[in-house]
Amino acid sequence: MQNRFYRRSKYIWFSTTHWKRRLIFWGGALLLGIVAVLFAVASAYANEVFHDLLDVSPYLPLIVTPAGLALVVAITRKYFPGSQGSGIPQTIAALKISDPEKRESVLSLKIAVGKMFMTLLALFSGASAGREGPTVQIGASIMHALGKLGFFSKVDAERSLILAGGAAGVAAAFNTPLAGIVFAIEEMSRSFEERTSGAVLTAIILAGMASLAMLGNYTYFGHTNDSIGFRHGWAYVLVCGITGGFMGGLFSLTLLNADKMLPAKASIFMKEKPVQFAAACGFVLAVIGILSGSSTYGTGYSEAKHILEGTASMPQDYGILKMFATIVSYVSGIPGGIFAPSLAIGAGFGSNLTSLFANAPAGALATLGMVAYFTGAVQAPITAFVIVMEMTDNHTMTIPLMTTSVIAYGVSRIVCPTPLYKTMATSFLARANSGKES
Repeated sequence: MQNRFYRRSKYIWFSTTHWKRRLIFWGGALLLGIVAVLFAVASAYANEVFHDLLDVSPYLPLIVTPAGLALVVAITRKYFPGSQGSGIPQTIAALKISDPEKRESVLSLKIAVGKMFMTLLALFSGASAGREGPTVQIGASIMHALGKLGFFSKVDAERSLILAGGAAGVAAAFNTPLAGIVFAIEEMSRSFEERTSGAVLTAIILAGMASLAMLGNYTYFGHTNDSIGFRHGWAYVLVCGITGGFMGGLFSLTLLNADKMLPAKASIFMKEKPVQFAAACGFVLAVIGILSGSSTYGTGYSEAKHILEGTASMPQDYGILKMFATIVSYVSGIPGGIFAPSLAIGAGFGSNLTSLFANAPAGALATLGMVAYFTGAVQAPITAFVIVMEMTDNHTMTIPLMTTSVIAYGVSRIVCPTPLYKTMATSFLARANSGKES
C-alpha cells in the first residue's frame, strides 16, 4: 500500500509528462476565460453599434438586418459548417461521438473562430441572440484541441476536456462559477464521475479567475433588493411558475418543430434557399423591432436590467415580441444562443404579471419570471435558478426561485415532453454519424 502511494506521489510530483499535461490544461482554461471575456465585450460593442444605427432611423433595420443575416448564413454555410445554432447541443453530441473525424464536425478551432465572429456579425445586424451557448461550444473546442497534443489519455481527450471546456464556458460567459458546475452536471453530463469532476472544477476556477480579473464581480442583469414574503409569495411563485413554464415549453416546442409548423412552401424555401430565407427572417425581425419600439434587438441584457431595476419603462408586449424575435433569429440558421434572450423574455413576462397583483414587488416578479421562462425553455431547473440567483445577486430569493423553477419544469414537460438541448443533440449526433453537415 505504501509503495503504491509512493509510486503515485512520485508520478504526480516528478513526472514531466504529468506537469506538461497540467500546464497545457491550466493555460487552456485561462485562455478560455480571456476569450469569453473578449467575446462578451465585443458582443456589447456590437449591440451598441446597432443601436447607434437606430438613432439615425428606427427603419434602417429593414435594410441592415435582412442583409446582415443573409451574409452571416452565406459565410457560415460556406466556410464554417457546424457553427450554426446555439452550440450547446453540438457540445453535448460531441461527448457521445467516438470517431475523432466526426467529432471535428462539431468541435474544432475553425468552428470556434466562425462561431464567435458570425455571432458578432449577427448581433451587429440586430439578431435576437445570445453569446452564452456559442461560448460553450468555443470553450469545448479550445479544450478539445488541447487534447490532440498527445499528452492526455483517450478518456480525457474524448470526454473530460470537452465537458470541462463547456462548463467553464458557461462560468466565464455569465461570470457565475457555480452555474458552470451545475450546468455540467445537469445539462451536459448525466454521469459526473470523480475523474471528470476534477477537470471541470479546475477549468471553471481558472476561467472564472480570468473573467473576474478582467471584469470584476460584475452582474450582467444588475441587482434588485426586492423580495417576497410567505403570505403572498406563494401566489407569485405559482403564477410565475405556471406562466413561465408554459411559455418556455411552447418556445422550446416551436424551435424543435419549426420546419413542421411553417407552411409547406416556406419550409421548402428554408431548405432550398437558406440565404434568401435568412434575409426574409431578417425583414421579419426588423418589423418586430419596429413594433417593439426597437427593444427586441440583441441579447436583451440591457432591457432585462431595466425591467429588474425599474430604471426604464418597457413596452407591455416586450416579452411576447422578444420571444417571437428569438424564434425567428434561431430559425434563420445563424450562429447564436438563447440563454440571454430567454432570461430577458422571462423578465418581460414577469413584469406583465405585476398587473395581477396589487403592490407586488416588480423586481421580484421579474426575477421569478426569468427563472420560470428559462427553466421552461431549457428544462434544467437547477441551472436556471443558480444562474438567475448569481446574476441578480439576490440571495433572499433563493427559496422562491427554487420553487418557481420546479413548478415551471413540471409545466414545461407537459407542453414539450422532450428537452430542447437533448433533442437537438440527438439530431446533431445522428447527422454526424451519417456523415452529413451539422
